[in-house]
Amino acid sequence: MKASEALRQQYQLEPASWKRGRNRLAALALAGWGACALGYAAEPKRMAVAYLIAFLYFLTLALGAWFFVMVQHLSGAVWSVTCRRIAENSMATLPAAALLFLPVAFNIPLLYQWSHADAAADPLLSGKQLYLNPAAFLLRAAVYLLIWSLFSRRLHGLSLALDRGAGPAALRSAARWSAGGLVLAVVTVTFAAFDWIMSLTPHWYSTVFGVYLYAGGAAGFMAALIVGLLMFRRAGRLENAVRIDHYHDLGKWLFALIVFWAYIAFSQYMLIWYANLPEETVWYRMRIGSGWGPVALLLGAGHFLIPFFALISRAGKRNLAWLGAVALWMLAMHYLDLYWLVAPAFYPAGPVWGWREAAALGAAAGSLGLAFWFHLRRAALVPAGDPRLAASLEFDHA
Repeated sequence: MKASEALRQQYQLEPASWKRGRNRLAALALAGWGACALGYAAEPKRMAVAYLIAFLYFLTLALGAWFFVMVQHLSGAVWSVTCRRIAENSMATLPAAALLFLPVAFNIPLLYQWSHADAAADPLLSGKQLYLNPAAFLLRAAVYLLIWSLFSRRLHGLSLALDRGAGPAALRSAARWSAGGLVLAVVTVTFAAFDWIMSLTPHWYSTVFGVYLYAGGAAGFMAALIVGLLMFRRAGRLENAVRIDHYHDLGKWLFALIVFWAYIAFSQYMLIWYANLPEETVWYRMRIGSGWGPVALLLGAGHFLIPFFALISRAGKRNLAWLGAVALWMLAMHYLDLYWLVAPAFYPAGPVWGWREAAALGAAAGSLGLAFWFHLRRAALVPAGDPRLAASLEFDHA
């Protein structure tokens, strides 16, 4: 038996475990979509808002996975090889996420005021109608989703080709695709952030908003990767492949992305505060006044200060229970961040959250979770054909 085949079998989910996971995710998806249908029948606009937030939450996690995989290929990193397949499977959910965009497209009139007929009477919006109109919006969305799906499928396919003996040529190809992909990722995610979130308040604009969104998604994915690897470890998988030294580096990645998110968030706020222009400050006044002030404070503390001090020490990154708790916290904070970006445009008086929002999360989580889970059946939990795998398995933190 070839070494790669032995590794594939060693790091393969047992059929019974895979079926249990599939059935639970399918039940979550069915329950979520059923509850979404009930919520939409009762309150279409609230359900559309809840779904948009849930869709963006899981989409940004998948885009964060895409970013992580491309950086690993471009840097030729050895330490992350044993972690990379889980990230690749997460990235490979982007084609399924493209399908989940359909409810957003269907509900453009409920979500975006620039799509209304009376937008032409607004002097500012009438000047933006060449860009902000449903046809252009949908065309751009199709381009973003096509690029994300194409690149994620190609990189995932090259990794699977390595398992089948493709050799170093597949790694070189993955690096070339990653070079172009990183450029396209920055451009497309920026424009998607403008279209899908910033245009909810169409009079406001920020040139760093796309970077802010992608930074949050990358940090959210790193937290999700840590939680996922710890869950596999608890289930008796990957405990020897992803060791304390790997988790230490994953913790450093999470720490760095948290700091970068805070830097971008502060930069955006500071420039708008300093300029003090009404057309810019309106967005922040909506999100730090009335009932949204406590949410803004929690976001600043919870998305930066708490995890910053929790992970600043070496011990915090090497204690798996502590690291897992911080990662779970960051997953909650990433949702709060997206909720704070979207919901005030519809609920200016303060947060509104209930079973409809939970249903939207369940529908998106179950659907994309199934897409992720089906990839686990196709290949090993580690890239068994990667020539750097042996060095990664022996990785020892300096």
